[in-house]
Amino acid sequence: MTTTAAPTVPSYVQDQWWTPEVGEGRPILDASTGEEVARVNTEGLDVTAVIEHARTVGRRSLAAMTLHERALICKQLGQYLTERRDELYEISHRTGATSRDNLIDVDGGIGVLFTMSSKGRRELPNANVIQDGPVEPLSRDGSFLGEHVLTALPGVCVQINAFNFPLWGMLEKFAPAFVAGVPTIVKPAPQTGYLAETCVRMMVESGLLPEGTLQIVSGADVDLLPHLDYRDVVAFTGSAATAQALRSHVNVREGGVRFISEADSLNAAILGPDAGPDTPEFAAFVSSVMVEITAKAGQKCTAIRRVIVPKDRVDDVARAVADKIAAKIVLGDPRADGATMGALVSLEQLETVKADVQRLLAAGGRLFGSLEAPEVLTADGSRRVVEAGAFMSPVVVAFDDADVDEVHDLEAFGPVTSVIGYSDLDDAIRLAARGAGSLVATVCTNDPDVARTLVTGIAGHHGRVLTLNREDARTSTGHGSPVPHLVHGGPGRAGNGEELGGVRAIKHFMQRTAIQGSPAMLTAITGVWHRGAPMRAAGSEKFGGEAGNVHPFRHSLADLRVGDAFVSDLRQVRLEDITAFATETGDEFYAHTDQQAAEANPFFPGIVAHGYLLVSWAAGLFVSPAPGPVLANYGLDSLRFITPVAAGDSIRVELVAKRITPRVTDEYGEVAWDTTLFNQNDELVATYDVLTLVAKEWPTGQ
Repeated sequence: MTTTAAPTVPSYVQDQWWTPEVGEGRPILDASTGEEVARVNTEGLDVTAVIEHARTVGRRSLAAMTLHERALICKQLGQYLTERRDELYEISHRTGATSRDNLIDVDGGIGVLFTMSSKGRRELPNANVIQDGPVEPLSRDGSFLGEHVLTALPGVCVQINAFNFPLWGMLEKFAPAFVAGVPTIVKPAPQTGYLAETCVRMMVESGLLPEGTLQIVSGADVDLLPHLDYRDVVAFTGSAATAQALRSHVNVREGGVRFISEADSLNAAILGPDAGPDTPEFAAFVSSVMVEITAKAGQKCTAIRRVIVPKDRVDDVARAVADKIAAKIVLGDPRADGATMGALVSLEQLETVKADVQRLLAAGGRLFGSLEAPEVLTADGSRRVVEAGAFMSPVVVAFDDADVDEVHDLEAFGPVTSVIGYSDLDDAIRLAARGAGSLVATVCTNDPDVARTLVTGIAGHHGRVLTLNREDARTSTGHGSPVPHLVHGGPGRAGNGEELGGVRAIKHFMQRTAIQGSPAMLTAITGVWHRGAPMRAAGSEKFGGEAGNVHPFRHSLADLRVGDAFVSDLRQVRLEDITAFATETGDEFYAHTDQQAAEANPFFPGIVAHGYLLVSWAAGLFVSPAPGPVLANYGLDSLRFITPVAAGDSIRVELVAKRITPRVTDEYGEVAWDTTLFNQNDELVATYDVLTLVAKEWPTGQ
């Protein structure tokens, strides 16, 4: 009988699908059955053309859109993939992933698209230049300023991904790079790259991707680094050995290619001394360890590899975890009803993990569990040993000697964890640090003092720390689940990299540049008004307004421009006004009510007006009261009171359209108004930004 080779996984390059004309390629097998499901081969691929396409066509496509427009596409891609995620689930089962695993990989990856879209549109300007920090005055008269800005990297993002999360690993890098304005080239791990290719195919079919912004190279033997330079960034996930080899490449070492790494991690979970066997913390801890070594068959960079507990509880914890696994885990084909843990990704991976466990046992470990080929639940509902499947029972290895090197050096990348004991909190911190840098640790305790000691002691060795107790055990996202809002990465062995972290992830794909110049030039560059730049002012001619100029509150976003302004006349502050405000609000702080006490305060000349009274009066001075394009005031930013205002003084206000942010999904946008209060001597009284929602269009003359 003859068999037909499985189809070659295509690459999507230069906006078209490509497969090689020569070569048989490498076979890829179903993790549970051993059936050949695909082949990978990139023989003859023109890598130079792929990268050049991204740098030219891709960058032009992204540069033609704003941050918000790109962020909106991420949301739409997330919606499209959500509609087709059942197809992704079905294909993902071939990798050994269960339905629970798919919630992490498929749904988790789609969730990053939604989060980066939402945070990008809420927290970043609808522009392509981001101000990064405050303006720095560089001259006495304000004519020369400096500040930092962020702009998209001028090159490409090359992803080199691991086999364990083919979708999440791809989308958590793609989404922030895309929003930042950097095109992406994906190089997935060959073992599961067919799932990444399916996802890219769906994204292409959505019609949402601009030309050249996403390409995928579906092969094992493709070296992209020789073609990259200082403009580009490599985002790598995988082993520490591979990371080191890539980091040593001449284009990284000398050529300036940015390199972000997320590598091996011997993550720890520490049980506090207060968490005895009868406490809720003990139960939560055991459940957390069980979940982390069985999700994705333990093939997670965030899995708990070292369980650090009080010395007298090593066996209790090891036995409790083993019992929990026996009670909760059904090993089997992910397509079988009832299977809760699937196979490892391949037979090669299975043999590697078993060999690593043998090394742990040879170093003095005691095995809770079995390394024998397990009987598993198959897709047809029967139970049997499947020789062609990469199945392994979860195991726990307990150690009497907590300082065995293998515990702290060897990552068995499968359903394996080691349990060791500490003598006191300092010893627990020391043992956690022996991981030489990790992605995440859990501290499980209900004692705030223990939590503070352990977290502050280990934080410098970890990218993330979860505190687990009875209050958050049900609501916690878990030890091993990076969330897109928070940084994912870690120091040392974990790669010294950072991914995710809300808008930080977007900014990772941008260049920070210090710019210097006059207020007018910095306004033109950033699109944000700087004090000292020209403004078109309506209002009081005495203070710089121009007769006939339209009040800026009468402009819709279609007409409003940065620098449109209003300047008011003076309003006198009377003692009876201050007294009435104090009585009405109940704010009878002595500086507003007691002349003698106020004079004794070095900050005040006597009774002074409430700051919030001045802010309220300022609104009365600048507001255009009739219905118009300004729909609502939704807050103040950066309010500072500079100079006290006494009874008999006067105040006036200058209001300037500082930043205009149209929303891409609504008929209105946000306008931040630079607001400054002065007294009768033109001394600065207060500064803040007024935030309003303004209609994009408004009938002329209304």
